[in-house]
Amino acid sequence: MRHRASSRSLLAICLSFLSLGVVSAHDPPSNPPSNPYPEGSLPDPSKPLEVNLGYAGYVGVKNATSGLNTWQGIRYAQAPIGDMRWQASVPPRTEFNGTFLDASTYAPMCPQAPPRFQVPDPAWAAVKSESEDCLFVNVWAPENATDLPVFVWIHGGGYGVGNADSDMSWMVDTSQTKFVAVAMQYRLGAFGFLASEDVHQHGITNAGLYDQYLALQWVQKYIALFGGNPDRVTIGGESAGGGSVMLQAMAYGGTVGDELFDGTFAASPYLPQQHHYNDPVPTTYYEQFAAEAGCPHSKTESVFDCLVAADTSALQNASYTVTTNGKYGQWPFVPVTDGKFVRERPSAQLSTGLVNGNRALIGNNANEGVLFTPQNVTTEEDFIDFAKYLMPWLNDHHIQQILAEYALPVSVPTAGFATNGLNDNADADFVSPYGVGQQQRANNLYAETTFVCPAYWIADAFGLKSQKSYKYQFSLVNSCHGDDLRIYFGPTSASSVPATMSRAFQDSFRSFFDSFIAHGTPTNTTSYSPKAPAKIAETLETWPSWTPFDRVQMNLNQTGGTPTRRKDPMSSCQQIINTYMNPGLVPDFSMVNGYTWEGGRGRRCDFWKSIGSAVPE
Repeated sequence: MRHRASSRSLLAICLSFLSLGVVSAHDPPSNPPSNPYPEGSLPDPSKPLEVNLGYAGYVGVKNATSGLNTWQGIRYAQAPIGDMRWQASVPPRTEFNGTFLDASTYAPMCPQAPPRFQVPDPAWAAVKSESEDCLFVNVWAPENATDLPVFVWIHGGGYGVGNADSDMSWMVDTSQTKFVAVAMQYRLGAFGFLASEDVHQHGITNAGLYDQYLALQWVQKYIALFGGNPDRVTIGGESAGGGSVMLQAMAYGGTVGDELFDGTFAASPYLPQQHHYNDPVPTTYYEQFAAEAGCPHSKTESVFDCLVAADTSALQNASYTVTTNGKYGQWPFVPVTDGKFVRERPSAQLSTGLVNGNRALIGNNANEGVLFTPQNVTTEEDFIDFAKYLMPWLNDHHIQQILAEYALPVSVPTAGFATNGLNDNADADFVSPYGVGQQQRANNLYAETTFVCPAYWIADAFGLKSQKSYKYQFSLVNSCHGDDLRIYFGPTSASSVPATMSRAFQDSFRSFFDSFIAHGTPTNTTSYSPKAPAKIAETLETWPSWTPFDRVQMNLNQTGGTPTRRKDPMSSCQQIINTYMNPGLVPDFSMVNGYTWEGGRGRRCDFWKSIGSAVPE
């Protein structure tokens, strides 16, 4: 970990400031006077909720239940509107005028662009809670916080939906070793991930990643004012948030080191097909977006200039419409290889160990692919069609390789059930609680190419050289994509713990999660919840680091209980429910071989890495 001198002078630390009123936190002060505190200053001890950031002052609130201090809707970037569309985000250009902004409510979320599933989405309609001016962070800190570890959450949502409104109070308040939490917003859909030669020439691709990078720079500069230690930052996320963590770890070819963060936590890292910025696929989506926004090719105005000048409603409608009319369960506007921020495909760069940060905790769920795979795959022809639908660049030789890697046994179960991962004549290639045979073959293909193998590759990268890497699988019966989010954000009471997990499982997971944030490894016993079973603590204490040469992962499961089935109306994932009150339901953690896991998952991930160069750029 680096060591550096503080950038704040003794004078700045000693200065106090006046509270002259409260206005909306989401509107920068107009015509601000000269700023007496250009670098910000530490809070007045008598007014701990007032924070001067130099460009603005904010007053937070104290949660009477948790005792935490919270600040919501803190601007970290100039509004990315007008000429700032599809440009790298920049810090706010305002100066503190002595008036503290109210930081008690969330800022508007970035315009949303959900994917297409089976039910057609309604036509786009303006939503007051969405705005292009959406680059804000939220902060949660224990009372009297000083020099605490910091956890920065990057939300998921396929780079098309989501926001920073997830309440992190429970996460911070229930940890054994306290830390400061930050959640960021970044541009989504076409606003954040529009790509083409045109965008590359006149602006930037991967604008949403630049937003995240600026938010991490904001954390480095200002988090001490909230009680955090900028040298002890862990960044984390799930799905596209986990994919974002991966890409921030890869940023600028892995040359940033640990200047922005020390640790990385990536759960189910989302890696869709990553194309070069001017590949036909992103270019086609760019043209569709421009047409929907009313910006066709013209002799008098460039398409890009037309988009920059377009009304926000036209752009939001175009981003939403192109996305909802895209492929089943996928997003058209996603990160691309741009040669600068993202220099290579993840499978290529990660294999070299060139990553930012010093340590990683990486996980995936047992049934990642169900929500994103059409549930009508019944024949091998259907399976091949799905593979080509997912990856149109596959040739006949690739298809034969895939059929061999994902071979079905002669005898396939007729009813679904959860595998134990240990290759006892039943593995995730052909059976799960949600499908058997060709259907599960397709489910697993999507899961491994999009979430599971990226998790393996990140774990490999951090375990290749001097960094530390820890890998787990979330294997509770159910474990669809996103089910693990319930562990990070609550709930707090035993009576409201999700029925898919026991409270003891929740406490056991949080034990090693908190340990990683606070101490850098998941094995520090001082962070373990006293509610976690002693047997689990003993297992966690011996958790070895994952390396490409010794792929040992922790399998997180539980035993006991009487499973029952129900259909979740919010998803296509058939839920398998264990009742919390069943006294036999207990966590069951064990170390397993991640390479031979599920009938050779490590081998299949190596296969996908080997043909990654075939993806057209």
